[in-house]
Amino acid sequence: MAQKRDYYEVLGLQKGCSEDDIKQGYRKAALKWHPDRWVSGTDAEKKTAEEKFKEASEAYSVLSDSEKRQRYDQFGFAGVDGAAGAGGFGGGFSGFEGMGLDELLKNLFGGFGGFGGGSGFGGFGGFGGGRQSRGAVRGRDIRTRVKLTLEEIANGCDKEVSLERNRPCPDCNGRGTRNSSDIKTCPTCGGSGQVQHMANSIFGRTVSYSVCPQCHGEGKIVSNPCRRCDGSGLVKVRETVKVHIPAGVENGMQISVRGEGHSAPRGGVNGDLLIVIEELEHDSLKRDGQNLFCLAPISIVEAIEGCRLQVPYLNGTIGIDVEPGTQSGTIVKLRGRGLPDVNGYNRGDFYVKILVWTPRKLDRKTRRALAELAAADDGFKPDPTREDKSLFERESKYF
Repeated sequence: MAQKRDYYEVLGLQKGCSEDDIKQGYRKAALKWHPDRWVSGTDAEKKTAEEKFKEASEAYSVLSDSEKRQRYDQFGFAGVDGAAGAGGFGGGFSGFEGMGLDELLKNLFGGFGGFGGGSGFGGFGGFGGGRQSRGAVRGRDIRTRVKLTLEEIANGCDKEVSLERNRPCPDCNGRGTRNSSDIKTCPTCGGSGQVQHMANSIFGRTVSYSVCPQCHGEGKIVSNPCRRCDGSGLVKVRETVKVHIPAGVENGMQISVRGEGHSAPRGGVNGDLLIVIEELEHDSLKRDGQNLFCLAPISIVEAIEGCRLQVPYLNGTIGIDVEPGTQSGTIVKLRGRGLPDVNGYNRGDFYVKILVWTPRKLDRKTRRALAELAAADDGFKPDPTREDKSLFERESKYF
């Protein structure tokens, strides 16, 4: 199965974008990939278009919902697993399944708007709208790993993360130069940070934009750069960030801390700090999703008579009752004693597998006692009940 692409990447956006940006991003994707545009294409092109349109619709259904978007920004796909609700074309996306492109855009956005204003595809002249306004420059994200014990995962915790990141230069206050008069409007893009490209196609004249090669999207150039930061307005600083890790995170999960990444030049928007979870192996417990597992060896006497057993658990031990006549391989389930779900919906279970330990060496006195018991009573001979037989059948698949 192909790995999902980041929802922001699917719509050509960056984190921190506005709701209008999300709508515009989806509108462009819908115009490009809606199956109505590919009715005359090959089967492979039709299939690709349908998949791309579904992908864009799923991304829009999450990012356009403030609650889903917040969970996605913090936990990635794990935060919205099963909540996307977007099948795209023919998949139940927000009630627009089966709609033609004109009808879809009309319902979502009130028509084509700045994309030609007409019905059908005859009005594609001017696709891309007028000149796009230059958004704030965004700093780069920082990705780092944080190691957590199972106990920290179970309860949630705060971690201090030491990292090196770009921060505004103290000598020029992040402007890139000591004198404001040395900051000039970029002559190539006229301060917009973008350059325009026009081309003619079968749909009419199209307009597209790219980042200005001279000012790199900032719209300004520095004629007398600061010596300390070389005109970038940024210097590297080592700092410590306190991060809250919610309970229930999993190995490999990524948590986003907004605004704690690199600073952007000249007062732009900070990037994010991306925390990748690395789960440390526990000495006694194993994890599978929200469930915990443990092996508990007992003696033959304890298995015969039953006992109260203390088994390893998070931050200590927990008591379980071993019934008389317990067979090796019996599993005791403690409901609700596993790990919490990261979204707080429920909690897993704790499973303890009982293993009856048979000693390898016995002294003479013990051997005589066992021989007397065996001769006096047939109770030590195998005589499985129906439940025992079921257990044996389950275990037999491993041999």
